[in-house]
Amino acid sequence: MPTTKPTTSVQLYSVRDAVAEDLDGAVARLAEIGLQDVEPYAFHERTAAYGRAFAAAGLTAPSGHAPVITSDTPEAIFDAAAALGMATVIDPFVPAEHWQTTEQVADLAERVNGLAVLAAERGLEFGYHNHAWELSTRIDGRHALEVFVGHLDPAVVLEVDTYWAAVGGADAPALLGTLGDRVRLIHVKDGTLDGDIQAQQPAGSGAVDVPAILAAAPQATRVIEFDAYAGDVFAGIAQSFAWLAENDR
Repeated sequence: MPTTKPTTSVQLYSVRDAVAEDLDGAVARLAEIGLQDVEPYAFHERTAAYGRAFAAAGLTAPSGHAPVITSDTPEAIFDAAAALGMATVIDPFVPAEHWQTTEQVADLAERVNGLAVLAAERGLEFGYHNHAWELSTRIDGRHALEVFVGHLDPAVVLEVDTYWAAVGGADAPALLGTLGDRVRLIHVKDGTLDGDIQAQQPAGSGAVDVPAILAAAPQATRVIEFDAYAGDVFAGIAQSFAWLAENDR
């Protein structure tokens, strides 16, 4: 068990509208909430701007999202990550149609294993972030994500989106226990279990068993995220951050 509490970050996709309007201002607001780490998306498209904004706000980006698996120039993405001081690059999305058979999943894992080698050449880890379909799709009685993991090199890491895992029908705490230390990060979000992102709520407010999830992955960085939020998303992030500070022990 870890002797210190894991760090807490926030996926900037949660505040994508504010980022598009005023990147520096959006990042500064997150720093005012008390966050020290952020997880940017598509960081390779505006690396210098992200770097300036993070430096100005005193924030770091230990991890980030980018479409590496489908990229023709993955080296450029990893170079951008290294320039921002990241440790882990996560591909956040492979469509459901690529998770239907053992052969598809094995081919995908082979691609990911090769990309992890490129990442390691730059001192980075590479991994994958799930949605619901990697869990709702079953292959020989197992979650497709578990079949995928069975084909991965040990160097490949995971960022488990615990909300989408639950929506996909998985027992999220049990899944985290099975995946073990390969899980470097978890997305922490709450809401209903029907996949209605408009009903997402701050951590501890919905139907997701967030306390059990946290207990099942004590080593993983907690990344707050909202796919959508009916209220002020910065207030929702602040509420999740405060809840984690009080309840993540």
